[in-house]
Formats: sequence, C-alpha cells, structure tokens
Amino acid sequence: MTPTVRRCATLVAGLTALWIHPAPASPAYPDKPVRLIVPYAAGGPTDAVARLLGQGLQKRLKQPVVVENRPGAGSIIGVEYVAKASSDGYTLLFATGAPFVISPFVNQKLPYKTSDFAPVATVASYSMLLSTAKNQPFNSLRDLLAFARSHPGKVSFGSAGNGTSNHLAGELLAHEAGVKLLHAPYRGNAAAMTDVIAGNVTVMFDMPATTLPNVQSGRIKILGSTSPVRNPLTADIPTMHEGGVTGYDVTSWFGLFASAGTPAPIVDRLNRAVNDTMNDPEVRTRLKHDGYEFKAETPAQLSERIERESRVWGNLIKSVSLRLE
Repeated sequence: MTPTVRRCATLVAGLTALWIHPAPASPAYPDKPVRLIVPYAAGGPTDAVARLLGQGLQKRLKQPVVVENRPGAGSIIGVEYVAKASSDGYTLLFATGAPFVISPFVNQKLPYKTSDFAPVATVASYSMLLSTAKNQPFNSLRDLLAFARSHPGKVSFGSAGNGTSNHLAGELLAHEAGVKLLHAPYRGNAAAMTDVIAGNVTVMFDMPATTLPNVQSGRIKILGSTSPVRNPLTADIPTMHEGGVTGYDVTSWFGLFASAGTPAPIVDRLNRAVNDTMNDPEVRTRLKHDGYEFKAETPAQLSERIERESRVWGNLIKSVSLRLE
C-alpha cells in the first residue's frame, strides 16, 4: 500500500468511527445550579419578588436556583458582577430598570454598559405612590402643588438615594409641575419613609408593597399614583394627571438579565420559564396583593422598553443637569 493510499484509508477509518461513535452533544441547559444575583439587600420587597421568581425558575428548569444578594454602591456591585460573568446562563441578574435607564446618565464612572447584558424577560411592573404624613396640611396632589408654589423651597421629597427611581420621579414632578422641590436622599427607602412619617421630609414616591402597609396603619396618606390611568389594584387612588400634572407617567419594573453573548436558545428558555412562573395563579395572586402587575414580554420587547425609557430619563436628567460622581 502506497503512503497516499495508506493516508486515505486512515482518514476514511477515522470518519467512519465518528459516524459510528459521534461526539457527545453539549449538555442541555441547565445541567447545574443557576445563580440569581440581586444587587439589593435581603429582606426588602425587591428581594421578595426575586425569591418568588427563583422558586418558580427552579421548578421549571429542574435545577437549584440560588438567590444571592450583592448590594452596595447603589446596586453597582451586583450589576457589575453579572456584567463580567460568563455568558453561559448560569449567572443571572434580577434588577429594577434604574441601572439601565437612569444610572448611565447620572454616573459617568459606571463599570458596566447596558450592552454588557442580554435582556431576558420583564418580571413585574408597578406604579409608585406619592405619600405624605397623616398630619400634613394637604390631602391631594393639587393641595401639595399649591402649597409648594406659595412656599418655595419648603417642600422636600425623600428617596432611596441619588439616581434612584423615586429620586427621578420627584425630579419629574418638579419639572412637569413647574415647582421647586428639595431632594432628600437616604441610604434606602426604609430610612426615607421613617422621616416622611415623622414629618421631617414632606413626601416620598415608593412602591405599593411598602407604602400600603403604612397607609393601613394610619401613619401616612396617599396623594397620587404615577400610573397614566388608575390601576385596578389601587383603583381609589387618583393619578398624577388627575391631580393636575398632565402626561405624568412613571412605571417601574423588575427584569431578568444574562450576560451579553449568552446563546439565544438559553435566553429563550429562560424567558419561557419566567413567563410560565409569573402566569402561575398562585404567583399572580401574590403579585396582585403586593401591588404588582405582570404582562409577558419577549427579550426584544424588554430591549425596546429600555431604549424607550432611556430616552425619557436621559432628556429629563439633561434638563435638570443632574450628575453623580
């Protein structure tokens, strides 16, 4: 047998072996535990939704889903961690929209970019409620704005910190209503609400899950909702539009993200698992009780949501010259 014939025979034998014994396929996703990174402290309302989601994903993915809290630096620590994680779908981010639609405009030193992530699914959305202490002299948004106009610089609003959703909600109210409101940033919503109840801060925007219990206990009253129309979950609460601020619309949300470059089949698998989880009757009952809504969205629709809200918040931030260092 000549060398050429011998090489051809060897090649054919090798190909035949591959046909008879094909290379093992890549294991189906997931084949090991999935980590769900939450860039906020444990025990809060955001963490509660993340854990509710984690339980549902674990059931549907048939692998452990470990919720891991990595708070700090206004959510930057946890968000950056996922941005630098492997693009294999085993390290996911559960976060509000703020790190994607607000932070890039107010912090020029962010260690991540929106393009570092692959949007997976919208988990839940909610309208914030504007509240004030029970003994404050106004009972409606119109009363508050009239007071702010007649007492310039005397009305303050609390927030969980600079660049947070409730900070921007307050800036938007001041901008759209043409009044001066003083921003009082805190290290978290709980501290801000404590001072609202005590009367040290005039008002605050916050999610229903944390606002409504304080209403029910008689410590605060609600002046309005940030939704464009009355929310069926809080149908007795007027919108900001009804209170005289036409066009005011702030809808906050939670989303699930993977690292950029995560294969599309994995993103799609996760999207289906999220939507199945949030459509579960027991989960929907829990969401409704806490003031959340759910509408299934594709990864592309979440991307569009981020682009749309980035334009809104970006324009507002530029108009008020807001910057963080």
